[in-house]
Amino acid sequence: MAYPFPGMNPYLEDPELWPGVHGRLIVAIADYLSPQLRPKYFVAIEERIYQTTGDDKLLVGIPDVIVQNSQTAINPKIPNIAVATPAVQPKTVTVPIPEIVKERYLEVRKVGTKEVVTVIEVLSPKNKRTGEGRNAYETKRQRILGSSTHLVEIDLLRVGEPMLVFGDVTQNDYRILVSRAENRPKSDLYAFNLQNVIPAFPLPLRTGESELLVDLQSLLAGIYDRASYDLVIDYSKDSVSKWSEENAVWANALLQEKGLR
Repeated sequence: MAYPFPGMNPYLEDPELWPGVHGRLIVAIADYLSPQLRPKYFVAIEERIYQTTGDDKLLVGIPDVIVQNSQTAINPKIPNIAVATPAVQPKTVTVPIPEIVKERYLEVRKVGTKEVVTVIEVLSPKNKRTGEGRNAYETKRQRILGSSTHLVEIDLLRVGEPMLVFGDVTQNDYRILVSRAENRPKSDLYAFNLQNVIPAFPLPLRTGESELLVDLQSLLAGIYDRASYDLVIDYSKDSVSKWSEENAVWANALLQEKGLR
């Protein structure tokens, strides 16, 4: 089945699907750029690793058990021996289990010197909510913005707090930031909503060099097809991530028109 939305597919934001979408999108962008950047540049897939314990889904525990009220109990395996029961019964609780998180991103590097020219980030849910994930990403983001490296930041998630920029007072569903090192603090923000086509964005390289145009919409549609997401997504239900009343009415009409509802 063809990709059903004109822009971002909100169903791909589902926490169960997004890790796969994120990984495939990183590879798709790299595969698209690599042959066009030869022989001067190459695209490296890198990983950021950190530990987090902040999410409820990382907590594990055991089900509540029924505790007898008697002060003593008899151990059936050891005859005639009384086993003391504490006067205060403990509560069953859960403890945070550390999780090692690996997030992929792209680096456009110069052949020969391996100098990083441009970093391309596709944000994850952990980057957009308070905790270790956001802290780790913000630290790296500030380091890039204070360097001579360009930054492309792709935010295809409506949930969470957008990354900080100044001069944007609009509330948009999605954003692509293109920050050229030579123009900072000025940067280009491509802000768009659920009902819009994902805008193509230019990939900044060295000053004076022609910039490639990245058609993110086509790349995402290709991922949707190759991963057979149409077999996984149930369009008869609302997406996991909430949407506005206007978007809900629009999406319902669109999906009905396409015979998905």
